[in-house]
Amino acid sequence: MRTHQKNIAVVLSGCGVYDGSEIHEAVLTLLHIEMAGATYQCFAPNINQHHVVNHLTGEEMAEQRNVLVEAARIARGNIKPLSELNADEFDAIILPGGFGAAKNLSDFAFKGASFRIQTDTLSAIKAFATAGKPAGLICIAPAMAGRIFGDGVTATIGNDEATASAMAETGVDHQVCAVEEIVVDEANKLVSTPAYMLGQSVSEVSTGISKLVTKVIDMS
Repeated sequence: MRTHQKNIAVVLSGCGVYDGSEIHEAVLTLLHIEMAGATYQCFAPNINQHHVVNHLTGEEMAEQRNVLVEAARIARGNIKPLSELNADEFDAIILPGGFGAAKNLSDFAFKGASFRIQTDTLSAIKAFATAGKPAGLICIAPAMAGRIFGDGVTATIGNDEATASAMAETGVDHQVCAVEEIVVDEANKLVSTPAYMLGQSVSEVSTGISKLVTKVIDMS
């Protein structure tokens, strides 16, 4: 009997750690999905970035960029607007980190516990949760868990006390976690891993993301 090949929706938030998706995390997510025998489709909201950061100097630049257009760099052009994501066509959803998750997909970087999630992003993840399909949140993306799943959801961003405290204010039961490990909330079908919230090397980050992808696919 032929088994169903799992298809994963991957939501990107731009291109570059300081104002978009963390590129290593995004690429490792796609790599480990393929290595697990699954397929993926990338999505990103068709909105302007909160701001543009010069990744050489760390300084803000006086220009405007589009999240979908920038994320297309990582996806090699094979990307769709997040508003077109239909949860019925996928088995699970994964959000890599990078500050784009906290600046473009939400405003957590600026508002902390009083943050809001971008409309298309919230609709997309909630659709998977409502359908009982698993989600993987990487790096800073788990900061959104309380707004998505409600009080009592379990997630991790590693061990940063200030971020964990803000998450707790939104109802998240934060678990301290090593970079190579994952935290699994079986009830909400949510998997999270710290990645570059803790990672010092791409190989460390790869281990945790590999475990996350494997668990998300197993739960789907």
